[in-house]
Order: sequence, then structure tokens, then C-alpha cells
Amino acid sequence: MSQKKIFLVLIAISTVSLLLHHGGHLNLTLEAFWLGCPSSMASSTQGSSGPSAKHTSVAFLKTHKTASSTVQNILFRFAERNNLTVALPITTCDHQFCYPRPFSAHFVHPHTTPPDIITNHLRFSRAELRRLMPNNTIYITILREPGAMFESLFTYFNQYCLSFKRVPNGSLETFLDHPWSYYRPEEKDSMYARNTLTFDLGGDKDRPSSEAPGYAKRFAAEMERVFSLVMISEYFDESLVLLRRLLSWDLDDVLYVSLNMRTPDSKSSLSSENTAKIRAWNAIDSELYDHFNASLWRQLRALGLVCVEREVQLLRQSRDRLVRSCFGGHLPPLRSAAQITNKELRPWQPSAKVEIVGYDLPVNMTQKGHVPPRDECLKMVMPEVQYTRLLLRSESLRYRKRFPLRSSQQTLRTVGQVRAHKESPAPSLNPRPSESMARSTKGALRLSQ
Repeated sequence: MSQKKIFLVLIAISTVSLLLHHGGHLNLTLEAFWLGCPSSMASSTQGSSGPSAKHTSVAFLKTHKTASSTVQNILFRFAERNNLTVALPITTCDHQFCYPRPFSAHFVHPHTTPPDIITNHLRFSRAELRRLMPNNTIYITILREPGAMFESLFTYFNQYCLSFKRVPNGSLETFLDHPWSYYRPEEKDSMYARNTLTFDLGGDKDRPSSEAPGYAKRFAAEMERVFSLVMISEYFDESLVLLRRLLSWDLDDVLYVSLNMRTPDSKSSLSSENTAKIRAWNAIDSELYDHFNASLWRQLRALGLVCVEREVQLLRQSRDRLVRSCFGGHLPPLRSAAQITNKELRPWQPSAKVEIVGYDLPVNMTQKGHVPPRDECLKMVMPEVQYTRLLLRSESLRYRKRFPLRSSQQTLRTVGQVRAHKESPAPSLNPRPSESMARSTKGALRLSQ
């Protein structure tokens, strides 16, 4: 064997040994190695921690009807595996940070500070989040094509948003023909009826039409300076490739199953004409989506589309393996809330006109082979409200052990600050489950045992 071949063999052996020594996910890293793909796109904001260290300070702006619940679930599970603190809402805000009021650090439960991760719904306020989160926090969010997103919003909030509720026969087509006949900009729930993404990001959803194009471009540029990654719902797995690399996470850290989905008969197909009307009505959202969709694909092309496609395949293969090990072969069938026996896995139903499906776990979950902890399997399919409640209880128990005398006084002080902060009583702007987060969580405790 020539010296050159011997040298190459030694290099290959050394590389494999190094990967094993550092406990990396060998399959993924070797695939990247042989394809010539960069193994990480870690942000320079990580500083001295180095590109191989997982980034643990993350602010995810959870937008509406964009697959954001699935991203939230990924972040919740990552936080638990790595013993991180998740900022959670005070109980008077329920499972969201008093949305749609602009976010305030006063809305964060004192038992969940200082946080590493924040991900529950809030209306974005960069100044308040910078007060709360570490200086090296990476900001991410997710957008969805405006036509599909608006159809989902119209269906989901049809019985709560007055702009939708007053439309005869609940017809989306009727609304789109004359939106100003039904829309009231100052109504308590109007953020669901126009430029919802813009509103969630802290922008002006009702900028006059003559100013909208220029405003949208400026607002998109501003958001690009804030968010290191804007995921796109239609390219969810490709977005996860960029997310994983941005945060220097392992492949297993971004595995998921889809959550908070509607049944097919709860969805309406859109004609090209109605899609065009939706984009015109939500002109600022449309500009944001087009801007960040193009940005996403620039990043993917820079990484290399062949590499991206191969990593997407690896992601899906790893997810399938996790599903098999968790659920005995196949993902449990999607079921209506009434069919799910475990109430802690029942998704909340917005109205009788739309059905949100969830998963019911098989009784005889497999315990053979390398099976993830039962908690991990349960939490992959746990809806947002129940998971938030479970995390808050866990964080509070941990806090009380550390500060037994401080906890009750701090909770009372924070609630007082929130009440003082209100100029007027906050309306119930987002539909809430009938259960309060403040009630007993015996069912959630059974899940964690």
C-alpha cells in the first residue's frame, strides 16, 4: 500500500475515533463528512463556547397557525433534557404571555426566571425580551404562506373573532368579497383577521394601503436584523436543518411529530382567485413571507441543496426510528379529542365547527431495544396547554426547593405588578381551554411518574 493510501486510511480512522470520543451522532456526521457538507453553521454569537457547544439561549416567537406548536414542543423537550429553564406565563395569563398585549417581563412567572428559553405565544417586544433573556440569545420564528394561514385562522377562530363571526354562514368567500364590511380594526380580536404575522411580530397590522408596500419592506428588513433564522412552514424539515446547525444541536434534538392539526373536513380548498384576495388583504404579511421565503432558500443554497436533502432524509429516518421505538412500530393514529382516553393528551377544541386531532398512546408500548424514556414519548405528542402546565409545576417545585421562603412573596409581588401595569381590564382575546393552569395537575403528575 502506498504511503498516500496509508495516510488517507489513518485520517479516516482518526476522524471516526474523534467523532466517537465526542459522542456525536455518527451516522449524520459521517454522511456530512463523505458529502463534503459543513458539519455546523453555529452562530458567531456563541463566542468562546466554540462551534461544537450546543447553544442554549433561544427566544422563539410562536406565531399563529404556522406549525409553531411543533417547534415549541421541540424546544420544551430540549430544555428538559438539558436541565434548562423555560420562561412560562404567570397563571393570570394562562398558557400565553397575556397575548395580544405587547410582551412584558412582568408576564413571566417568577419561578421560571432567569430563563434560557422562551417559546409560548407573545406579541413581540424586542426591548422587553432583551431585559429578560441572556445577551447571547438567538431569536427565531416561523412564517407560513398567507393564503393557507388565513384559511386556517378563519376556520380556527370563526366562533371567537367577531370579524369572522359576523360573516353570514361563516363563509370565507363572503368575507374576502367585502372584508371591510365585517372587519373592525379596533376590536379586541381583530389581530386574527388581518396581517396576523405582522401583529405577532410587533408591527402595525393596519398601516394604510398607500403606505403598506414601503412599510412592509422596512419592517421585513428590521425583522431580519433581529431574527437569526425565520423558518418557513412549507419547508419545515429544511428549516430544521438550518435551525440545528445554527444552534449546534444534534439531530436527535430536532425530532418531532406534527401537533395541533385539523381534520381534512375542517379545511377548505382555496381557489387561485381567493388566494390572491387573501394576499391583497394581508399585504404586509405577504411581503414578509416572500422576503423570508427567499432568505431561507438563499441560506439553503449556501449550505448546498444536495447536503440539505441528504440531511432531511436522515432527519426523517431518525424520526421514524424514534416513532417505532416509542410507539411499538407506527405512530398512533390521529384521533378526535373525544376518542383520546388520556385527557392529558387531548388537544383543545376551538369550536364545534373545527376538529383538532391528537394522538392516543397504545397500552402496550414497547420496552425492547434502545427505548427513549416513557416521558419523552408522551411529551412528543403532548398538546401545548398540558405541556405548559406540566413544565410550570416542575419549575415551581424546583424553585421552591431552592428558595423556600421567597417563592410565595415573589409570586404575590409579580401579580401585583401585572395588575398595576394594566390601564384597563384585558379582554379574553384568545380562546382558552376550560381548565385553568392554576388548577390541580394530578393528571400531569401521573404522566411524569
